Amino acid sequence: MKTKNFLISGIAGGIVYFLLGWLFYGILFKDYVPQPPEESSESMILIFLGSITFGLFLAYIYTKWGQITQAATGATAGAVVGLFLGLFWNFFSAAMSGTIDYQYFGIDMIATVIMSAITGAVIAVVNGKIG
Repeated sequence: MKTKNFLISGIAGGIVYFLLGWLFYGILFKDYVPQPPEESSESMILIFLGSITFGLFLAYIYTKWGQITQAATGATAGAVVGLFLGLFWNFFSAAMSGTIDYQYFGIDMIATVIMSAITGAVIAVVNGKIG
């Protein structure tokens, strides 16, 4: 694995995922998903760190196992990972809360798959450019 590719593409992907999360959850679907407390900068830091972690997770897969360097392949792989991650998260969240909000479940699944696909494409392209 090329450590430089992993770190640079992972951080780039994490930043993209964070910005897409702001677009999807903070603007487009603001009325349908829970929002962090407005006065809490700690929440935004944790969301940013989670986004960077996801970017590094995809970058690890792409550089270590997949050698993924094309946007289309990166988008496809990102969408698949996002699908399973979204299902995992939503099923466990529903189990822990004792209820299931089907509207939120659907919105979150769509957003997660799209965000993961775009992030995956970015990571793949950056990974390919670094070479």
